[in-house]
Amino acid sequence: MARRRLRYYGSGDFSTYWQVDDAASILRAFGRGAPLVDATHAIELYNAHRFQDSGFVPVSTTEAERTALAEESARARIAVARFFTEVDESNVRDRIQGIPREYHSDVLTLLGNNRAFERCSAEVMLPVLVDNDIHLSEMLSNKTLVRTYDLNLRELLLNDSKNAELLIRQLFSKDRRKTRYLPRSLTAADSRALMARYIQATDANSHYLRLIETAPISEKVTGVDARLKLEARRRRDRETEAIFKQNPGIKSGAELRIVDDQEEPVVSRLDGMVVHSSYSRAWLEKTTDNPSVLNNFQYLFEFANENALLLLPSHQAELGVFERFMMTTGQTDYHVGAAYRVRDIMSTLQTQLVLNFLESKDVELESVVSWFFHDYLPGEFGARGFSFRASARSSSFLEKTRHLLVEMESVVRQFALYAEDGGIDRELLGIASDNVRYHQIPSLLDSKYLYSSNTPEIEGILYALFSDQSAMNYISEDLQADDLATLLLRNRVTYDQFEEHQRPTLDQLIGLGVLLNSGNRVQIGNAPQFLILRSLVSNEAASYVHLTDRGRAAADEMVDRGWLRLAATLLTTAEAGYFNYQLNKSQFHNGPEIRNKYLHGSQADLDGPGAHFEAYITTLKLTIALIIKINDDFASAAMLMGSEEQDL
Repeated sequence: MARRRLRYYGSGDFSTYWQVDDAASILRAFGRGAPLVDATHAIELYNAHRFQDSGFVPVSTTEAERTALAEESARARIAVARFFTEVDESNVRDRIQGIPREYHSDVLTLLGNNRAFERCSAEVMLPVLVDNDIHLSEMLSNKTLVRTYDLNLRELLLNDSKNAELLIRQLFSKDRRKTRYLPRSLTAADSRALMARYIQATDANSHYLRLIETAPISEKVTGVDARLKLEARRRRDRETEAIFKQNPGIKSGAELRIVDDQEEPVVSRLDGMVVHSSYSRAWLEKTTDNPSVLNNFQYLFEFANENALLLLPSHQAELGVFERFMMTTGQTDYHVGAAYRVRDIMSTLQTQLVLNFLESKDVELESVVSWFFHDYLPGEFGARGFSFRASARSSSFLEKTRHLLVEMESVVRQFALYAEDGGIDRELLGIASDNVRYHQIPSLLDSKYLYSSNTPEIEGILYALFSDQSAMNYISEDLQADDLATLLLRNRVTYDQFEEHQRPTLDQLIGLGVLLNSGNRVQIGNAPQFLILRSLVSNEAASYVHLTDRGRAAADEMVDRGWLRLAATLLTTAEAGYFNYQLNKSQFHNGPEIRNKYLHGSQADLDGPGAHFEAYITTLKLTIALIIKINDDFASAAMLMGSEEQDL
């Protein structure tokens, strides 16, 4: 079995540390006169030089030995450069052979840095690289090679439809693991033709088809047009249908029903990936008044949590390991996982259930929405001037969807004017015609949400406490959890039980006051602080206005330490992203685009009695979510004003 070759992966890789002794041994052997046998030996020597050059030498090394290693490393660098500088068309095949896979990128770097590509024509060099099993994907990772052999690499890229995957990943994928460079001679027409062939290929991968389907239209840059996106979608639909014919997969979703003899408002159970929820008929019948209908959406159906943060968006923290690291996602994708899909189905069915139940009681859900703006806001908060017109009962779902989208955008603009000016100028409202920017809807409050400042210290804290990829969540088979926070909350863990390699992180968290070592256990150091940190992960924001006095003191301290920042908008960043995903293409390109399609008249012309019903239900759901946020903004502002008056 061949020995594992030395490779420098950088200071951020653990393997660097356990290879330090090997690197020093290789440099010393070279210093004693060991010759450069071949290119593989030269590359290994190059890696040994990189260890020393980056300051990685054995801990036991004396000052004199460090000086000697530095001198040997300098001579090694010169020898490696000489080896590759001498490569030309007459000897490239002899010199570049048997290169191990882990050295492919290094050999390209050294050939490029020492101008071998300039001395060798593409007709000579490229076959040598191919014979060393250096694939096109690796060649495209070397900028010098791509620049030198531009036309030849374009031809190689276009030769095989499978190479479209390299192009698609580079142009559209969010999770590119390495940078690739496309030949400058590759035109948008070339790219489109290659992707079109790929769509028709028998071995087309559904992940890459989806990236084409959700890619932004850019005919002059990427070659993607509406027809290509449609072809990709149709091909992916056929592949998906074929897969499920052979394998039905895992059932997921939600089942909702109304029960006559149930006392509890709701009873839910999880069966595999299917949520079964039953709702008490008696409860629904006694909550048909307008305030109760809206309260049911927030509390019974859990559209929002106790701090009025919407639970409808997708969050990074709820994605599984496979969904985070193995799924291919586009650069402009809204990343969703199984948890979001179930919740989305659930909230849609809940909206439909309420719509149908209220109709059986001769109550229109849109009339409840109208009541909120016309009666509730003026009566409860003195906020006058809002208007919302419900759809006509006789309208089709196509007409209702278009009408509701217009009314929803109108109330957002009305609220923005009210937040900025303290009232609604109807003339100004009539003049404004810009698209609604959900990230920029103002709040009545000066300080509403807390966000991570994304500095290394706070990001390190969040990772150590809440990541399932952190090394802090496992002590033994009997003492482990999904993350460190859960491990400490569910178990009595002493400092001594942590492994030696875990203690530097533990010491840092204790030193920062995030954790506390009481002697007989390690525990959460500050409960209000912890709740804020947990919300930053689970909701990607924390509500400042809903915090207790202790919570606000903890938040203020974290802001002062540079961990957090305050912001004041109606929606959190995650909530605004959710609205953009559902309604338009301003931020994401893989959403239903309800607003764009219906208001621009480009929605599919569906037939049958259920046409456009799903789009209408989704728009209703979004409108009710906005009501929850607007109501919370007014209520929070009123509470804060009352508190200030009491202080006076």
